[in-house]
Amino acid sequence: MNRVVRVSVWAISLVCLGFTGLFASAQTADESNMPKVRYPKTDVALDTMEARSKAQRETIQQFKVFYNFQFTDKLKESGITFVHHVVPEASYEYRAVHYDHGTGIAVADIDGDGLYDIYFVNQVGGNELWKNLGNGKFKNITDEAGVGLKDRISVGASFADVNNSGRPDLFVTTVDEGNVLFRNDGNDHFTDVTAESGLGSGKHSSGALFFDYDRDGLLDLLVCNVGVYTTDEKGPAGEYVGLKDAFFGHLHPERFEAPVLYKNLGNYHFKDVTADVGLNPRIWGGDADVADLNGDGWPDIYFLNMQGANHYFENEGGKKFVDKTATYFPKTPWGAMGIKFFDYDNDGRMDLYITDMHSDMMEGSVPPQREKEKVPMSKASPESTLGGPASNYIFGNAFFHNLGDGKFEEISDKIGVETYWPWGVSVGDVNADGWDDIFVTGGMNFPFRYAINSMLLNNRGEKFLDSEFLLGIEPRRVPYTPWFGMDCSQAVAESLGGKICEGHKDKIMIMAPKSSRSSVIFDLDNDGALDIVTNDFNSAPQVLMSNLAQQKKIHWLKVLLTGSKSNREGLGATVRVTAGGHTYVKYNDGKSGYLSQSDLPLYFGLGDSEKIDSVEVQWPSGQVQTVTKNLMENYVLVITEPK
Repeated sequence: MNRVVRVSVWAISLVCLGFTGLFASAQTADESNMPKVRYPKTDVALDTMEARSKAQRETIQQFKVFYNFQFTDKLKESGITFVHHVVPEASYEYRAVHYDHGTGIAVADIDGDGLYDIYFVNQVGGNELWKNLGNGKFKNITDEAGVGLKDRISVGASFADVNNSGRPDLFVTTVDEGNVLFRNDGNDHFTDVTAESGLGSGKHSSGALFFDYDRDGLLDLLVCNVGVYTTDEKGPAGEYVGLKDAFFGHLHPERFEAPVLYKNLGNYHFKDVTADVGLNPRIWGGDADVADLNGDGWPDIYFLNMQGANHYFENEGGKKFVDKTATYFPKTPWGAMGIKFFDYDNDGRMDLYITDMHSDMMEGSVPPQREKEKVPMSKASPESTLGGPASNYIFGNAFFHNLGDGKFEEISDKIGVETYWPWGVSVGDVNADGWDDIFVTGGMNFPFRYAINSMLLNNRGEKFLDSEFLLGIEPRRVPYTPWFGMDCSQAVAESLGGKICEGHKDKIMIMAPKSSRSSVIFDLDNDGALDIVTNDFNSAPQVLMSNLAQQKKIHWLKVLLTGSKSNREGLGATVRVTAGGHTYVKYNDGKSGYLSQSDLPLYFGLGDSEKIDSVEVQWPSGQVQTVTKNLMENYVLVITEPK
């Protein structure tokens, strides 16, 4: 029986065996006097951590890039007390519903003080906005900012300057409760302007992306909708109860929910132009990214499909989009989840990395030594479940190397970027050597085993090297987290509950593996080195601080764009930095990780270069601006577009 079928059977069996109803939620259960019972009791991933760490250390002879630095989780020192809480369907009333895909995290300097603030998206209990106080310290300003949304099950978040005011606004997606646009009023306060904006449509929304598709200087908005995976019945946490066959929803045309493109009309007013511009992908779309792949100056869209073929739409002059998937990407991942365009080999062309979670669920849990392998074609689900022949798909992550002239080659295995149970992807030059690295969040929580977050260091464009153990990201100090309380006096012996309760007769607290869903890479403490913050599922986040700047002298440049004819943030601009005989290229898409878009400066590691020769900006307006004077390393370069 294939894994997709098993997932559905697993969810149904929990109810049939009396599993549901024996628990109290992890948030309300009295943990102090409860024995803590880990599930699974035997976790092959944890048992092999030391061996994996040793094996990774034995690969250091392959590294041509600097790796002798560490990330340390400074959550406690940061003052951040946010804890992610999940709906019952993702914990004590578990069923296979898209709630377990998690939520996003977004970053912006909301008040212009040069420090970047963090917005954590939550399912239950409200989202939280944490103000950066400097020196790695944060303060919760959610209530005064007015952005908590405690009455909704939120999913994703995007910061962007909607009205070119110089202040980043905030857009939040939710599950069938209507999406929300907050106007940034300054002074750490936001106002809900959803009603007048026209953006409040209530679907099963997911990732959202601001970009200027028609280059009129105003940021438009693309909202991805997954599809109908819930009933109309409300559950105890205010969530809509999930459908029992939610993960077969892609096989039911009536459950399809199209992505929506909203044109920005100015003054916080938007219009749905999806049909007008020809966007019509039939997908279960969790997320998307944009890039100018054909070099004509117009941003194109790549849509992920979490259960089926992805779709690439080319922008024809800001008037319409044309599906060119077959031309560029004839075979795509089947279970796509995370996406990022970036130039991995510094050849000036945007490459594409996609993570695939759902394919990994087909085979079931594999041993750690096979986590770098694709799912074998023999283990793929039948055509009736896939929605098409298996030969049409890649069953695992994909990395499309841009060869130019509209040609791409898929090289994920060749360059070592296959990961296990992956969700989001964040990209940044974490060792400041001029080559962008990849951080992939991973893991499945209860009732599965532990799975790692992956740090892939770019070995000068040749391949990516596994580095999470070398850099202190794995293993976590505390790999398990409280999941739910259970009354073993009521557990049925032959059920899963009975197995968990072996040796216990009273109430216990079940401990499940921790896992991250989304992440963002940015310089949290302004020391010049990039840090990582995660949003972990049903547990506290990680604030992974880098000591790179304390380990060696690094050279870097941050570029902060200010548009005039173009949108204020310069989203859609291409920036080229030339230093030490190298040219580094970044496309400003704001895509910071899974389900998220942040308002951050572009970060360029410069390797050993102390002198910067030039910085060129190709603005969305079409203007090309070159800066050659007063260029210094290790500072923030603000470039304002000529009027």
